[in-house]
Amino acid sequence: METLEYKGMQETLYREVMENGLEVIVLPKEGFQKTYATFATKYGSVDNRFSVGSEQPVKVPDGIAHFLEHKMFEEPTGDIFATFASHGASANAFTSFDRTVYLFSATEDISQNLETLVNFVQNPYFTDENVNKEKGIIEQEINMYKDNPDWRVYFGVIDAMYHQHPIHIDIAGTVESIYQIDKETLYRCYETFYHPSNMLLFVVGGVKAEEVFELVRRNQSAKTFEPQGQINRYFEPEPETVKIARKVTHLPVSLPKVMFGFKEKKVGLSGNALLKQEVSSKLMLDALFGPSSALYQELYESGVITDSFGSEFNSSEQYAFSVIGGDSPDPEELLKRVRAAVETALKEGIPAESFERSKRKKIGGYLRMLNSPESIAGEFTRYRFRDSDMFDLLPLYESSTLEDVNERLREHFDFEQLAVSIVEKPSE
Repeated sequence: METLEYKGMQETLYREVMENGLEVIVLPKEGFQKTYATFATKYGSVDNRFSVGSEQPVKVPDGIAHFLEHKMFEEPTGDIFATFASHGASANAFTSFDRTVYLFSATEDISQNLETLVNFVQNPYFTDENVNKEKGIIEQEINMYKDNPDWRVYFGVIDAMYHQHPIHIDIAGTVESIYQIDKETLYRCYETFYHPSNMLLFVVGGVKAEEVFELVRRNQSAKTFEPQGQINRYFEPEPETVKIARKVTHLPVSLPKVMFGFKEKKVGLSGNALLKQEVSSKLMLDALFGPSSALYQELYESGVITDSFGSEFNSSEQYAFSVIGGDSPDPEELLKRVRAAVETALKEGIPAESFERSKRKKIGGYLRMLNSPESIAGEFTRYRFRDSDMFDLLPLYESSTLEDVNERLREHFDFEQLAVSIVEKPSE
């Protein structure tokens, strides 16, 4: 068992890698009643072309990672959610671009719930019948999201930015792609990406580390997993340019929704470099567009935006982009003002007081997060799978300078890299 101390945050993590390659990390929080556990695989919606070791690459249908997540809850013995509930736990799962996470939260029967979590994720049960049944369920989900304006405006801007990278494909896939999925393909993906060496079990809350490790050691030693070679992921070359500058979707909305996406030209970063890019980007976006910024107040008071207006930065080794927007009665006016504010910042830089305010805000939000096992559990795996450490965020925020953020501003904002997505009512 390895001890990882973060003295500046008064946090101590414990880590052990099982003989089959499963990484287990425990963060005890003394005095906390609730425990969160996440069992995650480094496998998301973008991983649709891959190989293991020297095998030939295989291309699988879009949406299969999400489909697999759905099917993992199917057990021949009954409903896994009911099993968790009978031991006082609330369970869930989600699939993102780059990971699939199964989780539970509970204040009692932690050992039993942990056994349930690990066992059901390591016990796939796919049949032709239950796979075909699931297709109809996921088709309904896909069609439901087609009618969701927030979902459409967000994925609309990603689709406008990206030509080839599968990030522009809906996480659930398409109706056409899910009907290409069969039992054999599910098992192929499961055996590749759900191997213990590609997974992380993270437990945070009112637990004792050694008790968790002993439970997992005993559990894993009773199972057999063949050694697996390296997983290779393949992506088509992505042009630097945006695919289309503007995408409009028509839905019955009371107010138009608009998002502006700036596609990052500097990609290929990993580890601490990727983390530093994220920190600088989030400080930059908050200083420019956050609720305390002069632009936000001006836009809100003039009725150009609602309190839905915001921004985010999303990145990985293969892609990175910022998204800015929300509801607006006048998307064109909003774009004009956002553009003017960015152009002014490019000439004059971000004001020192705006930077310091955003820096304090980010540090305060991070420290508050450390008091929430749920928030820690949600974030830790995301950073771990990107070869970085969530606990490195605080020193990076603390050491960030105005010069860093202004340099990032000049690097990121290029109006040739801008794509706009609008959801509005059909014209009458």
